[in-house]
Amino acid sequence: MREFGDLEVTVFHNDVEQAMRVLKKKLQNDGLFRQLKAKRSYEKHIASLLSKLLMGA
Repeated sequence: MREFGDLEVTVFHNDVEQAMRVLKKKLQNDGLFRQLKAKRSYEKHIASLLSKLLMGA
């Protein structure tokens, strides 16, 4: 996963709402929201290993 610092969104014609939608879509595609959700709750070590194995399969 790449660093999140290199995301860039350009605002055209002062349309900040559109720029925010584009940014949100980029963050979703990059996996940031999924990563934050995973960090929100504690997961036992064995459960995290199993989920990594299942995602890799």
